[in-house]
Amino acid sequence: MTGAPDTAAPLALAHDISGSGPLLVLIHGITENRAAWDPVDLTADFEVLRVDVRGHGQSPVQAPFDPSTLAADVHATVEAVRPGVVPIVVGHSMGGIIATAYASRYPVKAVINIDQALALGDMQAQVKKMEPLLKSPLFPVLVGQVFRSMRGELPAAENKRLKKLRTPRREVVLGVWSPMLTQTPEELATTVDETVAVPDDVPYLVIAGLDPGPDYREWLRGRIPSLTYEVWAKTHYPHLVEPDRFVARVKEFATAGE
Repeated sequence: MTGAPDTAAPLALAHDISGSGPLLVLIHGITENRAAWDPVDLTADFEVLRVDVRGHGQSPVQAPFDPSTLAADVHATVEAVRPGVVPIVVGHSMGGIIATAYASRYPVKAVINIDQALALGDMQAQVKKMEPLLKSPLFPVLVGQVFRSMRGELPAAENKRLKKLRTPRREVVLGVWSPMLTQTPEELATTVDETVAVPDDVPYLVIAGLDPGPDYREWLRGRIPSLTYEVWAKTHYPHLVEPDRFVARVKEFATAGE
C-alpha cells in the first residue's frame, strides 16, 4: 500500500481460466505467479480465473503497486473475461491483501485469505529494519531468507518448485511494501482501515499457517465481523501442504450460503 491516489489505469493481466461453475479468482503471493496454484485443482466445482499480478509472471512491470491499484487490475481482468459476474476471491500472502482490497471496493460473493496478516502496523518496524538490505545488492539473498523463514511444514519438493518460479524484482517488492517504508504509523493505520473495509455481509475466511495469535484475530474480527478464522499447518503455504483439504474447504465455504 502506498496511499497513492487512485489514478493509475488498470492493466490487462496475464491470466488463464478453466473449469465450470461459480467464478473463483486466485491471486498469488509476492514474487510468484499464477503457477503457484498448480497443485490446487478447483476446476471441478468452479470456473477458475488465475491471474499474474502487476509486476509478476507475464503481466507488465509497471508502478504503482498499491493494493487499490492491484485490486483494480484484477477487477478489470474479471470484467474483461466475465463481464458483470460477481466472483469469489481467493488470495495467498500478498494476494490476501489484494483480495481484501478487492472486496472493499467491488462486489464479491466471498473472500478467502491464506496466511496474510492485515495489521501491517505490526510488521512496519520489521520491514523498516530490512530497508537498507532491500536497497542493496543483497536484495535477492534477503528475499530468499524471508521465504526460508516461512517454509515451515512445506514439503521439500514443493519448496523447490516455488523457489524456481519466483522472480524477485526489487522495484515491485519495494512498491508493495512502500506503505510500511514511507507512511507514518497513523497514515498506515488509515490505509489499512480503508483496505479492510469489507462489507459486513461478505463471508470472509482466513486460513492461517503462521498464526499471529488471538489478539490479531480479535483485531480483525472488529473490522470484519463476518470473519471465520482457522489455523492449519505451520507454514506460509497451508493450502499447498494440504491441497485436498483446501479444495474441500473452499467448496464448503464458498457455497455455504446457497
